[in-house]
Amino acid sequence: MAFILNIETATTNCSVSLSNKGETLVLKEDYGNGFSHAEKLHVYIEAVLKEAKIEANQLDAIAVSKGPGSYTGLRIGVSAAKGLCYALNKPLIAVSTLEALAHQVHIEEGLIIPMLDARRMEVYSAIFDANYKSVRAIEAQILDDNSFSNELKVNKVYFIGNGVEKTKTLIKSTNAIFVESKLPSANQMSALSYDKYKTNDMEDVAYFEPFYLKDFVGTKAK
Repeated sequence: MAFILNIETATTNCSVSLSNKGETLVLKEDYGNGFSHAEKLHVYIEAVLKEAKIEANQLDAIAVSKGPGSYTGLRIGVSAAKGLCYALNKPLIAVSTLEALAHQVHIEEGLIIPMLDARRMEVYSAIFDANYKSVRAIEAQILDDNSFSNELKVNKVYFIGNGVEKTKTLIKSTNAIFVESKLPSANQMSALSYDKYKTNDMEDVAYFEPFYLKDFVGTKAK
């Protein structure tokens, strides 16, 4: 057995899964437009354990989506994961948010570009091939009508994530395919966290921090 609790809070989707050997057993998530992590995350954690009839001390590891994404969302998820690791004496696994998002697209050829909204015309994005191998590392980039033009010249390119809405207003290539209304989910984390578990790819619980990609800039409340 390899029971892993997967926590995804990088966007408005508060998502928790309980997996065994890479297969999702139970999934709880809130696909709403607002952030509900503070209210629902621990409720979902208790719910997936209860539905799977697993005690918390039976978990083999805790996995968390490491970012990039919402500063507050990532902080809540990582804090919860660390707390569980300390309390249960379990290892911590960190999964790339964009890599997990890319795994929602299943294609035989072409490129997958998962992208998360970073406000204004900026997105966090990465590029993967049809086998989910990294083609370009994660970047914060300002979008314009020439964005991804080199990739679109020779490939079908599948865009996914909450950055799609602004991207489709700029990119008009017939090779661009927009997978809409999709957010990162703990469901796709299950296989990725198990791969890391098998190779003992763990984080230092004391020092691990989310991958924010950019420094936090506070704004005054209106």
